[in-house]
Amino acid sequence: MERSFDLIVFGATGFTGHLVAEYVQATYGAAGELRWALAGRDAAKLARVRDAIGARATLPLLTADASDVEALAALAARTRVILTTVGPYQLHGETLVLACAQAATDYVDLCGEPAWMAKMIPRLQPMAAQSGARIVFSCGFDSIPFDLGVLFLQDEALHRFGRPLPRVRGRVRVLKGGPSGGTIASLLATIEQMRRDPSVARTMADPFALTPGFSGPAQPEGESASYDERAQSWTGPFVMAPINTKNVHRTNALLGHPWGRDFVYDERMLTGDGAKGEARARRLVRQARGQNLLLAMAPTRALLRRFALPKPGEGPNAQARENGRYELVFIGETTEGALLRAHVIGDRDPGYGSTSKMISESALSLVHDVDGAMTGGGVWTPGAAMGMTLVRRLQAGAGLQFTIED
Repeated sequence: MERSFDLIVFGATGFTGHLVAEYVQATYGAAGELRWALAGRDAAKLARVRDAIGARATLPLLTADASDVEALAALAARTRVILTTVGPYQLHGETLVLACAQAATDYVDLCGEPAWMAKMIPRLQPMAAQSGARIVFSCGFDSIPFDLGVLFLQDEALHRFGRPLPRVRGRVRVLKGGPSGGTIASLLATIEQMRRDPSVARTMADPFALTPGFSGPAQPEGESASYDERAQSWTGPFVMAPINTKNVHRTNALLGHPWGRDFVYDERMLTGDGAKGEARARRLVRQARGQNLLLAMAPTRALLRRFALPKPGEGPNAQARENGRYELVFIGETTEGALLRAHVIGDRDPGYGSTSKMISESALSLVHDVDGAMTGGGVWTPGAAMGMTLVRRLQAGAGLQFTIED
């Protein structure tokens, strides 16, 4: 059945949704070839977004609430792909993703909430497989640069060595950009869910929580300060490792374990060599422990939410987004000890400027590049669903660089 739209951006009146709409309009919408629409709860706010991004006055505006089953079912039935920035997804995402799975509508989001994903994967997989919907979680900074960085490195290893790398270290060299309000809201929602349900903590601690039916070898811990000989740097904990590592292992599983069933992967922040690097690494450990302690207690969590933490819909101004950047290095090692390094660089702040481009290109890759014969219905990661096709698309237009260090 022919759909009215190629793409609907749901949540377009939010901070990230507005950036997505702005990017899609500037990059694809002005030519008029993309059939797309903005969607959200408030028609007047949607009209203001349409005017602000310079879209034509006829760009359709669709109203629906994240909890309205009938409205979201109707929305899903009208488009080939829905892109949603409405989170936390564990609070606001279930109705829409179920509607997409039932309506054979492809779906992309920014979810970095492993416990919710682990709960939804077995529910969605049979529906999506039957309908043909491609459900793709985690299409922002968590976890595209990491998921695709490992995929890119492994692709080069197959060409260079004829076999995959059984051990990869993901290292964050540069991270310039503040935390997003949406990410903080998701973290707080997860912490509160952990207090209500102890099984959520077990899910968060399990590197294979998103690979139902498979549990691989023990993985490195990521909470201490340690020296990485391969990187020649001290390292400390990286706050997004718990979601990214799970998605990387899920990509390996979805692809049939091309990197091996004994694949080992971890992520850490690089803090530099010598005494100063060690001091920075140990400071990261103290900060992480202090943050976890404060967020674990309801009174301090409430105070931080009210007075200190960014709120959903809040974010940096245009100059801060443009001045932000990130650089990641992936160090792969063969069983014989040979090393191969890949670099991923993003040209905007990770949480907003780069994320809004990555999720947009993910959606458009499903529209234009990856048909049902290439990737069938199911619950996917970006790496498993779109793979090197998405790497090329991101390099061509979204300000990401993927390179191999010779």
